[in-house]
Amino acid sequence: MINIYFLNKLNLFYLNFKNKISNIYKNSNFYEKKISKTYNNNFDYKPSPHLLSSIIKYQKKKYRVEDFALDSIWQNNNKSKDFDKLNNFFWFFSLDLKSSKKIVQTLIYKWISSNYKHNDKTWDFDLTSKRIISWLSNHQLTYEGGDNEYIIKFNFFIQKQTNHIINEIKNSNEFENKMIGCAAIILTGLSYQNNKNYLNNGLNFLKKIIKASIDSQGFPKSRNIKQLIFYLKYLIIIREWFKESKNIVPEYIDETIYYLGLSYSFIWQNIEHNLLFNGNYVSNNNEFDQYLNRFGYLFKNENKEHAGYAILKNKKIILAMDIGASPDKNFSINYQSGALSFEIISNGKKLICNSGYFADKKNKLNKLSKSTAMQSTLTIEDYSSCNFKRIDESNLIIERGLKIIKRNVVLEENYWKINAAHDGYYNRFKTIHEREIEFYPEQSKFIGFDKILRKENSKDIKFDIRFHLHPNSKVMKTQDNKSILIELEDEGWKFNCENFDINIDNGLYLGNKNSYKDNQNIFISGITNVLNETVKWEITKL
Repeated sequence: MINIYFLNKLNLFYLNFKNKISNIYKNSNFYEKKISKTYNNNFDYKPSPHLLSSIIKYQKKKYRVEDFALDSIWQNNNKSKDFDKLNNFFWFFSLDLKSSKKIVQTLIYKWISSNYKHNDKTWDFDLTSKRIISWLSNHQLTYEGGDNEYIIKFNFFIQKQTNHIINEIKNSNEFENKMIGCAAIILTGLSYQNNKNYLNNGLNFLKKIIKASIDSQGFPKSRNIKQLIFYLKYLIIIREWFKESKNIVPEYIDETIYYLGLSYSFIWQNIEHNLLFNGNYVSNNNEFDQYLNRFGYLFKNENKEHAGYAILKNKKIILAMDIGASPDKNFSINYQSGALSFEIISNGKKLICNSGYFADKKNKLNKLSKSTAMQSTLTIEDYSSCNFKRIDESNLIIERGLKIIKRNVVLEENYWKINAAHDGYYNRFKTIHEREIEFYPEQSKFIGFDKILRKENSKDIKFDIRFHLHPNSKVMKTQDNKSILIELEDEGWKFNCENFDINIDNGLYLGNKNSYKDNQNIFISGITNVLNETVKWEITKL
């Protein structure tokens, strides 16, 4: 334990030292000269701002730039909670086009003057990428009508920032940021067409990101649903830039969008509910669906199993289960150790769910949300099925993962079954967890079997099986203490387990981004010392 603690501290020290050296280099005259090698090209392609409507929260009410406190907007904003929003300039998308171009361009000019050389805050990789996209996409305000001195400085600084992004993209740890960086480089390349280096660089980086982070089924290797939607949005935006600028869309972009679209259809469009697996939280994707329809993107995937997830459904019931292996450690920053966890949706309402993901990695709830106990599955001796280690002050990645060693999915009119097993507890306890869930549609009845399969039975082991409930649910025990009644708005369900104790516990629901609510969960507890222990439970509609 001491050694692990020491190694973590040593790793953090090394990373901090490395970052300090990197910042010294990026603040040097040598780096300044390197990223200042630009070409005074014309701004050829001017992208339509509406192409970004899938990622920009457009305000219904448009604001006039004159309404802001312009004299102080760049003063002392390092401590402002809106620092990122101010410096990525995405707020330009909410400006009324009747705003003064002169004022907007003066704001940009002042920003350039204050941030001419690199600093680690305003030149942050993510902020800089978004700033490039915003300045170019809002050209009606940021570029048109500018005097010659401003135009020269604008063109120069777009390219200078792009050079910085090209230099930094390989050092970025998160693939989402890499994708935004690629988009910024590609947009610069399309906008300044006389210089093909930007476009070639952006496309080369994009191809590497796709190859490195997306599997053969068109799902991120992270198994992160949020990342899937994020990738799809940005790749479609890039494709639309190519089309609008009258450039040929690279074939691999079309192909990747197709496979990502199949994954999106499976995980969202087929069910239109947020499944709380592996970094996902509740969000509304209906506007994105409208965006897809508007631009002619139609996807269809009616498979019952895809990318490590099983989804079975009819008009009233959805049963979804995580039956996939843990990702490689390099893709596990947002992974939650919830192998064989499941969710049930009845008439559009969550009956059984996972607790959800707390996205703020600096908050202790992030680590909690990654634990197996926060998922609707089995734990042994209060351990998670995956081990995590800290790689810096905020990020946790998998140290030891798990494999799926058995998987079977059946979908018939009157009989559903999902059966899978994982080895996440084998190294520590020489134990396999196998889960089988059956559903009988005519009876509205689920029957579950959680099997604890041991190689040896030298000692007792404690297990808990949790079934997390949505905060809108109400639960109570029956008088005989053998069943639990679940009230789900206008529906009633009964949970039953005859052979082991069942109880109700208070918990946390983290399904909404970076917030929590009190909820309750049903849990089965027991101790076993046999080679093969089977826990049978039932959930039946009343």
